[in-house]
Amino acid sequence: MEESSSSAFDRIDVKILRALQAEGRLTNAELAARVNVSAATCHRRTQRLFEEGYITGVRAEIAPAAVGLGALVMVGVVLDRSTPESFGAFEEAVLKLKEVLDCNLVAGDFDYLLKIRVRDMADFNKLHGQKLIALPGVRQTRTFFVMKEVKENARLPF
Repeated sequence: MEESSSSAFDRIDVKILRALQAEGRLTNAELAARVNVSAATCHRRTQRLFEEGYITGVRAEIAPAAVGLGALVMVGVVLDRSTPESFGAFEEAVLKLKEVLDCNLVAGDFDYLLKIRVRDMADFNKLHGQKLIALPGVRQTRTFFVMKEVKENARLPF
């Protein structure tokens, strides 16, 4: 059953997003068959989902250990001041660190929580001593080495 495309987000869009989130390498024809619309409709809707920001990108999930980045480290960061300027300076600097996968401003004991991938503990020690503690405004860090990744990059629950 084919539905007309409109700017409203509907159940066909949800089906497209769920299918792509589960398997991002689907061809347009395969995706259209899964969501029960024509290839042309599917292509048009998928393009709209990109344009409107529902889909922000498509990429391969790389096995970290296979590329020599087997250690996952979470770092809580406390800044010396809680001002827009200090947050801005920290965020600008952390964006330049390729080892930092995620950086989130958080409420609670830390100002930021960083998710970092490195080769091993020695690699992290070097990163910490040379770059992390030198980031603008850093007063304190608390490091947590991940012993087991139970759930990683899960699909959005919608």
